[in-house]
Amino acid sequence: MARTSNIAGGLSRAAIKRAPKVLLHDHLDGGVRPVTVIDLASEHGYTGLPTTDPDDLALAFTQGASRHSLPLYLETFTHTVGVMQHKDALTRVAAECAEDLAEDGVVYAEVRFAPELHMEQGLTLDEVVEAVLDGFRIGSAGRPITIGTLVTAMRTAARSHEIAELALRWRDFGVVGFDIAGEEKGYPPSRHLDAFELVHRENFHVTIHAGEAYGLPSIWEALQVCGAERLGHGVRIVDDITIGDDGEARLGLLASFVRDRRIPLELCPTSNVHTSAAASIAEHPIGLLRRLRFRVTVNTDNRLMSDVTMSDEFANLAEAFGYGWYDFEWLTLNAMKSAFWPFDQRLKIIDTVIKPGYASLQHSEVGSSGGLTVSGR
Repeated sequence: MARTSNIAGGLSRAAIKRAPKVLLHDHLDGGVRPVTVIDLASEHGYTGLPTTDPDDLALAFTQGASRHSLPLYLETFTHTVGVMQHKDALTRVAAECAEDLAEDGVVYAEVRFAPELHMEQGLTLDEVVEAVLDGFRIGSAGRPITIGTLVTAMRTAARSHEIAELALRWRDFGVVGFDIAGEEKGYPPSRHLDAFELVHRENFHVTIHAGEAYGLPSIWEALQVCGAERLGHGVRIVDDITIGDDGEARLGLLASFVRDRRIPLELCPTSNVHTSAAASIAEHPIGLLRRLRFRVTVNTDNRLMSDVTMSDEFANLAEAFGYGWYDFEWLTLNAMKSAFWPFDQRLKIIDTVIKPGYASLQHSEVGSSGGLTVSGR
């Protein structure tokens, strides 16, 4: 992806990279460095890679993911999951994830993964989680980033209750919540109701992939049957919003509920384009949802597959919607307020990192250009 130094509105990519960011929806197996995939394949005898050239492999992942279908998008994970079957591999991938996010200006992240996918070479569920948490601890040491881990169950499988128990066992060691993921259509979240009930009984946190490849029924079940606190993607909530001839937006009952209750939407613009949940960044519903003051957050989903960073997502939104620092601070605060990290520590990050960071950026822009372009107030 060609990335120029400046974008619309006078913001520079360097400044956007410095901006403190909060990431709530990022998959560990969707953000592996291409060279790491190649190294691990060699070390552990994985022979399925289409190429061992890092640039060509990165391109293969992105081309494979850009087929405008969630099931096809998910096929690209065969290779990353294939090389993440040993403790050392999981720890390395997690450590590099922390390093890459910190280098991109992410100050808080919740990274999710499905432990049940990493047992092909004999690891237990607990060994998988321990290896990943070790990696996050190593990668974040000495860097200005805090990482919480989301343990995910596959909605196409039948291990969700076991995975929920796993998440609860590790809640005091860095796991902050429970999730289900995978092909959405035909696999409603209510199939895993016993897992969600367990998590709720134990006063733990839940986010659910819903409203990405399937619409309002998936969102309704996630919220009203399974008790999701956040919606993983949730972009299809716009199916319950109509724009009248007068240009006014009219919200249906579900959309009104989501907005009124301030339910966070973990929107992933670039990934949503790749899976056909949106036609383009400029046509992504984030523009409408932000104007209507839904609790919108911006996320990467799968950094390798979509060839995207949080800085790229911000730059793309600035290009498409003219967003400035006010908008990015608003989006970042939305995310930090919605995180599953303890409340007092969230406030500390907001007061000591996020707000001062954006104040400094705004002051810098005013000083260098005589003014700051912001929008959406």
